[in-house]
Amino acid sequence: MGSNSLHVLKGINFEVAEGEMVSIMGSSGSGKSTLLNILGMLDEADEGTYHLDGKPIKNLNEKIAAKYRNQFLGFIFQSFNLINYKTALDNVAMPLYYQGVKRNIRIEKAMHYLEKVGLANWAGHHPNELSGGQKQRVAIARALASDPKVLLADEPTGALDSKTSYEVMELIQGINDEGKTILCVTHEDDIAHMCKRIVNLKDGVIIDDSKVTQVRAETAYKKAMQHV
Repeated sequence: MGSNSLHVLKGINFEVAEGEMVSIMGSSGSGKSTLLNILGMLDEADEGTYHLDGKPIKNLNEKIAAKYRNQFLGFIFQSFNLINYKTALDNVAMPLYYQGVKRNIRIEKAMHYLEKVGLANWAGHHPNELSGGQKQRVAIARALASDPKVLLADEPTGALDSKTSYEVMELIQGINDEGKTILCVTHEDDIAHMCKRIVNLKDGVIIDDSKVTQVRAETAYKKAMQHV
């Protein structure tokens, strides 16, 4: 910011093994979004090292960074980030387009992932014709389309009601059960406990990093309904 610099992260040592499902928690300003942006190759750290699938992520030009993002990472955002003038099917196929996959194969794969998230019948609909939960399911299908190594979810339930949040987390847990590595930024304690490990950030440092007994989303929803 002008001549002033702000150190957001302050010496973090952090490692995630293949197949883990990790929640990153912290209040506003704790550094969790910055950490996710570095992991997602959207920002680059001033110091330190970051390896993704054994590859050092450093001094990448935007073309290489975009290629690595497309190859290694799937993103799920709070605001869905769907393209409004494209159908659900075309939104899901988008990462494959950038990989140079032929259209007929793109469509076939995109349809497969829409079926996986239970939206095959909505393939021809545009985002403004979908509910919030359906939009997030399309976003998850899009994140999976290029078969990434890691899914990065930034407040994936932040814009959803409780019931839909549990449904989306049940879907994300199922994806993790199949072996996909997932990092989930959240400020909601119940969502964090649907992961298998919780990393707490405060003022740019990790103050706690613990494995937890995972709460299944279906169980959490039934419990929540009992208290209504």
